[in-house]
Order: sequence, then structure tokens, then C-alpha cells
Amino acid sequence: MKPVALLLHPPTISPAPLRFTSSKSHLRNRPFILSCSALQSGSIKDGASSKAEYKPGILDDFFLNVFRSKMVQEVGWDSEKPGYDGLIEVASRLTMTGKTNSETIEASVRILIALFPPLLLKLYRILVSPIAGGKVAAIMVARVTALTCQWLMGTCTVNSIELPDGSSCQSGVFVEKCKYLEESKCIGICINTCKLPTQSFFKDQMGIPLLMEPNFTDYSCQFKFGVLPPLPEEDSILKEPCLEICPNATRRREVSGKISAAQCPKA
Repeated sequence: MKPVALLLHPPTISPAPLRFTSSKSHLRNRPFILSCSALQSGSIKDGASSKAEYKPGILDDFFLNVFRSKMVQEVGWDSEKPGYDGLIEVASRLTMTGKTNSETIEASVRILIALFPPLLLKLYRILVSPIAGGKVAAIMVARVTALTCQWLMGTCTVNSIELPDGSSCQSGVFVEKCKYLEESKCIGICINTCKLPTQSFFKDQMGIPLLMEPNFTDYSCQFKFGVLPPLPEEDSILKEPCLEICPNATRRREVSGKISAAQCPKA
């Protein structure tokens, strides 16, 4: 969950081609220009760069505890296990609590909303998201996601993606090997508590289209802020069978006695 994301204090875009002034006449007379060319940053590198192992930061425990507490409030149950292992058990319970996948997705969206002050989301959607056709907002959330969500997903970097208008922009985030998917071992948990609710949250609550493309072979994931996801019936990712190691699929095979019954009931 593919959570994304505590955007309480979005960092300044660097380098920043945008300059604001308090003079209204100046804004009327000057054209607004946004550059989405190469990112010049020493701390955030292109996704094609050499892989680096993520080292936990001092705020990781804080982010994990806040996120887990919101999930526990929604589920009404907590795991006895500490840390990340306990979080995964709560996420698994979340998928099993919902009677349908839609209920699980809606519950996951509520968890994401609970992480932010309501006014902040509304102001961001109204004031920031419309700037330069949404590119400023997409660039900002890409950087914040890469900086604040590695405790959840593992090593991730900002990279350039192609937007629907054919231009390229540094509003992508590439997750080298998603820890959330690796630890949960379940495509159903990935899709229903991360991919679909996160896409819905950014679009509906922050006004930013988002397409997430998890790779169930190498566990990588590509975030594309500023790109609308396809319709559910056209999204091939939603048709993927669950992983061989999925605990839900394993139990289903044991009950049915069929090797072919590999589909997780929640995928």
C-alpha cells in the first residue's frame, strides 16, 4: 500500500524551474513554464541506476507504527507479532475481513485517508493539482513517495515516465523489489490493499492520476504519477494467478486437492 505516502511536508522540487511572486499582475503578464526534463539530484537517482540496498532511517518505526495503527483501527484486530511481520498479518486479516474485494479496497482507501488531515488533502487537490496540467503535483508526490515509503516497499527511486501527451516527466517511482509483496506472498493483498486503493486514493482525494504496474516475477513495481490506469476489465495485472507461495492459494489447493487450484480467492 502502495501507501504511499505521508505527504504532510512535501519537499521542495530541486532544481525548481518554478518561481512564484506575490504580484498578481506579474503572474498575468508572464507565461507559466514547467520543465519536466532530467532530474539533477544526488539523493534521488534514475530507476536505471545501480541498485542499492535500503538502510532503515530514524523515522521508519514512526511511519510503520502510524500506518499499522490506522490499519488496526479499520480491521478491529491486531497481531501479536511486532514490527513489519505484525503489519503483514493485519493486512492479511484485512483482505479476509471484507466479504468482497470491493469492500477490502474501500477499507484500504479509508486507511490512507486517515493518515492525512482532511483539509490538507482538499487544499492539495484544489490548489496544487491543477498547476501546469497536474505535472507539478505528480512530480512532488513522486519524490515524497520515494523518500518516505521505502520502509514499506524497500529501495525505490524517482525515474522518468512517458505521459499520455507524449512528453516525459520525472514523476515515476521504481520499486526495485517490493517488500510488501515479498513478505505477504499474495497477489490478492498486493492488488486489493495496495495497487487499486492507492490508485483510487491519489486520483479521488488528491486529484493525481496514478498507474501502478507490479511485476509478479521479480517483485518490482513501477509507479506512474500523472497516468490514468486502464479500466479493470482491460488491466492484465488483475487477471494474474496468485503466487505459488501464496498462503491462501496453498490452503485452497490443500482443501480442493487440485494442483490447478492456484488462484488466491482474494486475487
